[in-house]
Amino acid sequence: MPVEARQLDGGYGSRPVVEGVNLSIQTGEWLSLLGANGSGKSTLLRLLSRILKPQGGAVILDGQDIQTQSPTTIARKLALLPQQQTLPDGLTVYQLVSLGRSPHQPWWQWELDEAGRSKVNEALEWTEITHYRDRPVSNLSGGARQRAFLALALAQDPKILMLDEPTTFLDLHYQLQLLELLQRLNRQQNLSIVTVLHDINLAVRYSDRLALLRQGRLWGVGTPSEMLTPETLGAVFDIDTKILSTPVGPQICALGAIAPDDDP
Repeated sequence: MPVEARQLDGGYGSRPVVEGVNLSIQTGEWLSLLGANGSGKSTLLRLLSRILKPQGGAVILDGQDIQTQSPTTIARKLALLPQQQTLPDGLTVYQLVSLGRSPHQPWWQWELDEAGRSKVNEALEWTEITHYRDRPVSNLSGGARQRAFLALALAQDPKILMLDEPTTFLDLHYQLQLLELLQRLNRQQNLSIVTVLHDINLAVRYSDRLALLRQGRLWGVGTPSEMLTPETLGAVFDIDTKILSTPVGPQICALGAIAPDDDP
């Protein structure tokens, strides 16, 4: 397994946001983190990607504690696409995506080598933005800009790709387009994917497994069919649901809110 959380605690102050999480991400699987607002999904993703330092427990990446590995070593194995990206002024799409090769070349080497150029062009092709290569990133639509930052992550040539709410601010067309692209990468390149998703139905449709969090604790982990029950959804999201059979698999219909249980 490429990534494993062991009794993981972490947060931003003296009190952990995430507590006692044990979770493994398997090679070539798509795992989605789901939970209500404030449940710790994004915090857990930041802990798994070494953006945050654990307050307890450990994250194991490729058999070693992630805290003992250098940022460059981690960047060769794992790429993170945050919810909000910082956009450097004046960069073209090609220049942005080229930044993904930084972990693979010496700091004094500005020009990409042949292998680097090949990876950048491959990332542009995978995300279908080759025709935007010379366009300023700031001039792209929301969907195209998201694909440009995804291409940046893919240019790192990672084994694990983590994405925090990648469909935020995208309309349904671009949401489906992005998730279909991720599904192709997952299946054809055996890329391990971890996503934080807000839409339960999209997570169920595309993920191999779901990890459900409530109040910073891992409620359960399993396949969509195992996790998609009215009882589980009621306990995690405080909603009354009906499970529907659809052409894209099981989906939920939210019937209404239920009184929350405040116990962790």
